[in-house]
Amino acid sequence: MPTHRTRCGTALAAAAVTAVLVLSAGAPARAQGGPGTADTTPPVKTDASASGLRLRPGAKLAPGRVLDIKSVVETDGGNERREDTNVDVTFALQAEVLFDKDSAHLGGAATDRIRVIAEEARKQHAAKLRVFGFTDNLGSADHGVALSKDRANAVQRQLAQDLGSSAVAYEIRGYGEDYPIADNATEDGRRKNRRVEVSFPRGKG
Repeated sequence: MPTHRTRCGTALAAAAVTAVLVLSAGAPARAQGGPGTADTTPPVKTDASASGLRLRPGAKLAPGRVLDIKSVVETDGGNERREDTNVDVTFALQAEVLFDKDSAHLGGAATDRIRVIAEEARKQHAAKLRVFGFTDNLGSADHGVALSKDRANAVQRQLAQDLGSSAVAYEIRGYGEDYPIADNATEDGRRKNRRVEVSFPRGKG
């Protein structure tokens, strides 16, 4: 009986180590609010022969990976969201604070909010900005794609005016109802999905 308990304990310990290794070496998570994935690089090498590791005979360590740590801050009742990772900075603005309903013309409060994003992009020395538009799933898919692209274009034009630099490149896309961040079955969810996201690489140093 003691031998059985010892074997069970050893098996559980090995399983726990294996679980930790799997979590540490998992594939990068898809960006929640857009079509990109985290750009991660391998960490320092792990010694597979270390005495603290208990692997099955013949088992090998999976390649290590640095997980992309994300910080999310919402303001103005969720109308504005900022996501910071070790790779990118992303701002998401709800369509209602930028545009009138079914419109791609910037409203009065939009310029101040976009100026804040431009100031952060300048602070991060961003040379390329991605401006992506999204809608809810109401209306036709074609209309959603066209509206989201027009809204992304409007935000990009204001960003370019605020940054005032011809050295900055822009990637502008309208994804319509693709890549929702909330449930389109409720109005609150649809409101969150109607948004424009601006992202750019985090500056070095």
